[in-house]
Amino acid sequence: MVEGKFAMGIGPLSGVKVVELAGIGPAPFAAMVLADLGADVIRIDRPHAPPVVRREFDVTSRSRRSLAVDIRTPAGRDLVLRLVAQSDVLLEGMRPGVAERLHLGPVECHAVRESLVYGRMTGWGQDGPYAHTAGHDITYLAVTGGLHAIGHADRPPAVPVNVVGDFGGGAMYLALGVVAGVLRARSTGRGDVVDASIVDGVGSLYAMVRGFMAQGTWKDDRESNFLDGGAPYYRAYRCADGKDIAVGAMEPQFWAELQRRIGLEGHPILARRDDPVAWDEITQFLAEHFATRPRDAWVDLTAGTDACLAPVLSLEESLNDPHLRERSAFVDVDGMPHPAPSPRFAVAGTREPERPPRVGEHTDAILSELGLTAREIAELRSSDTVA
Repeated sequence: MVEGKFAMGIGPLSGVKVVELAGIGPAPFAAMVLADLGADVIRIDRPHAPPVVRREFDVTSRSRRSLAVDIRTPAGRDLVLRLVAQSDVLLEGMRPGVAERLHLGPVECHAVRESLVYGRMTGWGQDGPYAHTAGHDITYLAVTGGLHAIGHADRPPAVPVNVVGDFGGGAMYLALGVVAGVLRARSTGRGDVVDASIVDGVGSLYAMVRGFMAQGTWKDDRESNFLDGGAPYYRAYRCADGKDIAVGAMEPQFWAELQRRIGLEGHPILARRDDPVAWDEITQFLAEHFATRPRDAWVDLTAGTDACLAPVLSLEESLNDPHLRERSAFVDVDGMPHPAPSPRFAVAGTREPERPPRVGEHTDAILSELGLTAREIAELRSSDTVA
C-alpha cells in the first residue's frame, strides 16, 4: 500500500480504454502516465520477443494488462482491430508507414472506431526529410538546439540522460495530445490522429529561451546565461567531500539570504552579481568557499530558509530525502521503488501502481472479454498467433 499524503482512487481517466502497441521509450512512458491516471491500458506485446529490459524491472510498463499477439499475421491484426473497436485510444511508436504496412494504421482503425484517438510517437514526426531515418534522444536534441544549450562552455554538450527529448518533449506531449483528442471525440464523436514528435516537443520546451533570445537577453552559447550555469547564483558547486550542491538564488532577496547563511554577507565581490563581466570571478570565489566544507554542512546552514541551496542527491540518496518521503514521491511495488503517479488529484486520486505484467499474462482473459471461446483461444495459441 502507498503510505503518506497520496490520494489513491480510480483516477480522472477512469473509463478511458487504451490499446498500446508495444515498443520502448516514450510511447510506453506515455501509456504509463495514462494508466497512472486511471486509463485501462492493454499492451499488445509481441510473442517471444527478446526483452530490452527484463519486464519485472520495466517501470514504464506498469499498471496495464498484456495481450501477446503476433500482429504480422491477419488473425493477429484482426484481434487488435476487435480491441480497437471497443477502445478510445491507440498508441504506437513505430517509424512512419510501419503501422500502415501492418494494416493497423489510422484508416483501418478509424474504419472500426470513428471516435478513436490514434496517437503516434516518433522522433522526427510523420513527414519531413528525416522522417524515415533512425535516431535517439540525443539525435533529436542535437538538431533542435536543445543539446547545444546544455553543459559547460569549454566542453562538448552534456547529455541529459533521455528525459528532455524522449520523455519531456515526446511522451508528455503525446499524453497531452491524446487527452485533448479524447475530450474532442467525446463532444463531437469524431476521432483524430495525434502526430507527436520529439523534435516538435523539444522545440516547444524551449519556448521561453527563444523569447529571451529574441529580446537579446540570452546568448546562443553554453554557460553564458542566467539559467544555464553561466551565472554564479544559478549553478552547481563542488564541496569538500567531493559531493555537490545546487545554488538557485536568482532573486536578489534569495541571494542576500544565501550570503547571510554561508557567512559572506556584505562581501564586495558578491555585490557585482548582476554584472556578467564579473560572473567568472564570483563563480571562482564561491567555488573556493564551498570547497571548504562538506555538502551536508552547507545544507544544514541553509535548511528551512530561502537561500535556495539544495544538495545534489544521487538517485539512490533521493529515495530518503525527507520532503520526498513525506510526499510519498516514491512507492514500493513488489519490493522495487517506483516514482509515484503524477500529477495528483484531490478528488479522483490516482491509481496505485501495479507491477509490470508478464508478456501475455492476460491473453486468455482479454480474448474472453472479446467473446472468443476456449476452443478459439486454443486454436490461436496452436498457430502461435497469441501467447
